[in-house]
Amino acid sequence: MIKGLLFDYGGTIDTNGLHWAVVLKNSYQKFDIQIPKDLFFKAYSFGERSLAIHPIVQPSFTFLQVLRAKIEQQFIFLKENGFDLDQSYIELIASDCNEFARETVQNAKIILEELAANYPLVMVSNFYGNLNAVLEDFGIRHLFAEVVESAVVGVRKPDPAIYGLGVKALGFNPEECLVIGDSFSKDIIPAKEIGCHTVWLNGIGWEDDDHLSASNTNGVVADEEIKDFSAIKKFLVTS
Repeated sequence: MIKGLLFDYGGTIDTNGLHWAVVLKNSYQKFDIQIPKDLFFKAYSFGERSLAIHPIVQPSFTFLQVLRAKIEQQFIFLKENGFDLDQSYIELIASDCNEFARETVQNAKIILEELAANYPLVMVSNFYGNLNAVLEDFGIRHLFAEVVESAVVGVRKPDPAIYGLGVKALGFNPEECLVIGDSFSKDIIPAKEIGCHTVWLNGIGWEDDDHLSASNTNGVVADEEIKDFSAIKKFLVTS
């Protein structure tokens, strides 16, 4: 019997299964910025590493501020690789992606409110140290009993220990907990390793193993697979 729910955040609640690299690439194209796919993903990775290594993101940052910082780092990488882009596009892309995230979170909020009426919710996320500020800004922080954030606890997915912390926060046994996430490698596999039930939000990923069917990934099988965040309700009791 499922007694508590563990949610990934980025790529799950804020994009409904789209990897953030895909969301950003789509926004670049929206403003007619054409970057070769391989180079763009290198720029994306550079930005992620920069934000992870350097104290760029402050605990008070909203998601819009994170996006500005992330895209600025991408632009630095692209300039070094022959694409000197107008800096004004940073704000345009950041605002576009922030509005997409805000709208997606508001759609997810309806589902989360129904679930929170029946289950305790805990968030488990690889993030930059400001996730509580982001959740407050988007109006969903109150729905989670606790937020387990990699930059705060010092453990990152796919280390299953971070999901162990989430299970501990719920106060149940792993087999009584359900993990919902978009990344097979970072959410489903580590959650299964510690004994949780899993639902894979299989959207448009980036890493190769996130494109595979769950039944064909290293012998690990998600308990359920969905294509839209709202479908989580069909596996759970709601008021």
